[in-house]
Amino acid sequence: MRLNDSLLTRLRKMDPAALIGESKQAYHSSVIAEWLHSGVKFASSSQRFEEVYFSAVRKLLDCIAPARGGVPVLREGGDYPGTWLESTGTINAELLSRFVPSVAEATFRLFAEHQRADGQMPYKVTEQGPAYRQIQMVTPLARSVWNHFKLNVRGSSSDSNAKDKVFLKEMYTAMARFDDWLARYRNTRGTGSVEAFCTFDTGHDLSPRFWHIPDSAHLDDARQYDPGSPVLPFLAPDLTANVFCQRKYLARMARELGAGAEGAAWETKALLSEESLFRHCFDQNDEFFYDVDRNGEFVRVQSDVLLRVLACETGDRALFDTALRRYLLNTSKFFAKYPLTSVAMDDPRFDPSSAYNSWAGPTNFLTLIRTPHAFEYHGRYVELTWLMQPIMSAMARMTRFSQTLSPWTGEEGFTDTYSPSILCLLDFVERMCGILPTPDGELWFTGLVPYPMDHGEEVSNETAYTRIVDGMSFELVNTRQGSVIYRDEEARIQFPYGTRVVTDRNGQLIKIIGMIASPVEGTVQVEGKGYPFSVKGNEQLAFTGDGFETLSDIGIVMPTYR
Repeated sequence: MRLNDSLLTRLRKMDPAALIGESKQAYHSSVIAEWLHSGVKFASSSQRFEEVYFSAVRKLLDCIAPARGGVPVLREGGDYPGTWLESTGTINAELLSRFVPSVAEATFRLFAEHQRADGQMPYKVTEQGPAYRQIQMVTPLARSVWNHFKLNVRGSSSDSNAKDKVFLKEMYTAMARFDDWLARYRNTRGTGSVEAFCTFDTGHDLSPRFWHIPDSAHLDDARQYDPGSPVLPFLAPDLTANVFCQRKYLARMARELGAGAEGAAWETKALLSEESLFRHCFDQNDEFFYDVDRNGEFVRVQSDVLLRVLACETGDRALFDTALRRYLLNTSKFFAKYPLTSVAMDDPRFDPSSAYNSWAGPTNFLTLIRTPHAFEYHGRYVELTWLMQPIMSAMARMTRFSQTLSPWTGEEGFTDTYSPSILCLLDFVERMCGILPTPDGELWFTGLVPYPMDHGEEVSNETAYTRIVDGMSFELVNTRQGSVIYRDEEARIQFPYGTRVVTDRNGQLIKIIGMIASPVEGTVQVEGKGYPFSVKGNEQLAFTGDGFETLSDIGIVMPTYR
C-alpha cells in the first residue's frame, strides 16, 4: 500500500507547542503541558482544515480560566462566561478528559463543591458564584464522571489510585444527595417522572416546547413552579431519562467503591425511572417521547428531546432503529443537510434561523456532541458518520466556533469561541480519522477521511494523527487506499479504508468494524502477517489470532426521504 510519507514526516516534525502558541495567562502553562503530554497532533493534506484544527486548540485555551480557588476549569465560552451543568460540567468536560483531564476533573468538582445543604446542585457557576434558580440538566453528570474516571485510572479497582477514588467518592456522595433533592421537589404529581418547572430546566431557549411557560422557576426558586400556569408542571422525558441514566452509573460507582448493596438499590431506582418514562411520556403511535402537562395531555412538539432520551441509554436497539427510520435519519424531520435540527422540520413552528441562541430549529453543537453516545451505544457506527460528514464539511469553513449552524447552509450562527463546537471538532476528528481512547480500555483507529460534501471542495483527502497512550506513541495515517497504525514509529497494523481497527491500550488487535454502507473486503496486516476478511457496515469481527469471526452483524438503517 502506498503511503503519504510526506504527511507522516510532517506529523512527526510538528511542534505542537509552536502551533498552539504562547499564552499570556500563567495558568495556561500547566494546561498546555498537559495537552502536550497527550501527544495529540493532527496533519492534513488540506492546509485549511489543519489550520482550523489548531485554531480550535488555541481557542479552547480561551475557554479555560481559574475558578475562585485558582484551579483552571472549563467555561462554556462565547456569550456564556460560566460553567453550566447541562453542558460544560458534563459532556464538554467528558470530551475534554481525553486531552486535559485535570481541567475536566476540576470542572466536575465545581458542582459538588457548590452543592447546597439541602442537596441542590447549581445549574451554573460563574465568577460571581453559583446559581440555583433552575436545574438545567441534559447529559447525565454521573455518566460523564464515570467515563472520566475509567479513562484516566488504569488497573483494577483494588489498585486504582487512591486520589482518584477520593474524587469518585466525593462526586458519588454529591450526586446521591442531588438525586434525593430531585425526588423530593421534582415529583409533585407522584408519578416517578422528573418534572420541568420552566424553560431553562432543560436549556431549551426559545423552543416551542415551552411556549407560554416561564423561562425561570417561580420566584427564582427551583423548588417551585408558577401556580397560575394552566399546564405546569410538565412530566419531562429528558429529565426523567437523565435521572434513569444517573442512577445506572451511580450503581457502578457504588460497586467500584465497595458498596454493593447501594449499587443494587440504585439499579432498582433506575428501573423505576425508566418504567415511569415509558408509562407516562412515550406515545405508542408516534413512537416519540413528549412532555405531559398537568392535564394529562401530551405536549406534541417533536424536538431533540428524542435524541436526549436515547443518549441516556433508554430503550433497546429496536426502539433506537425505529427512531432512526422515523425521525433522526428522516429528511422531513431532523436529518437536514447539516443535521440534526433542534425541532422537526415539518413542524410549522420550526425556525431555522441560527442568528441567535435558539432551540426552535437550528443545528446546535450541543446536540452534535451528545449524539455519538446514542448511536454507538447501539452499534450504529455507520449511521453516525452520515451525520458527521456534512458537519465536518461545515467545520472546514469555521472561523468563529459558534453555538449554532444553519441546517440549510452550514454557515456559522450565534456567538463565537464556544467550547462545545471546539470540542466537537476535536472529537469528530478522533472518531472519523484519528485515535480515540475509550473508558473501556480500547483504542479506536478509524480508517476514514472527511468526504467533500460541499461543492466537491476538499476537507481532507489524507490525514495523519498521533496520540501518546501509557507512554507509547501511536500514529495513524489514512488515505483512500488504506491506513497504517504505527507504534513508536514502527508500522504495526495495515488495514483497508472504510474500517475501524479496535486494539487494547498496547496496540494489540481486538476486532474490526465496518464503517461504510458497502461491504469491505481486504487484508489486515499485523506485524507483516496478513489476515483476509470481509466486513459489512456495522458488522464487528473479533480477531482470534488466526483470523476473524463475527461478533455481531446488525445491518444498516437507511435514511428516509418522506
